Amino acid sequence: MANEEKKTNTPAKAVPKKSDSEKPGLSKRIAKWFRELRSELKKVVWPNRKQTVNNTCIALGFMLIAAVVVWGFDTLAEKGVEVLINLVG
Repeated sequence: MANEEKKTNTPAKAVPKKSDSEKPGLSKRIAKWFRELRSELKKVVWPNRKQTVNNTCIALGFMLIAAVVVWGFDTLAEKGVEVLINLVG
């Protein structure tokens, strides 16, 4: 305990903020955006052909199931409306 060093609480030097007049030009910002985009695209793990076909088949299958369910509900609603119309008039 006697050998512990005291840490001084000195405030960190404040970094001056850039004013709006020091903002880089449009062409430099666009170039930077494309450089960052390119570096991010290098990190992407692209699916192979088999995975793409498999995922596409699964998506199409679920869309077909959803379409059949919506068609079923629509048919049921249509029959219900027809029954109500026949009862009233």
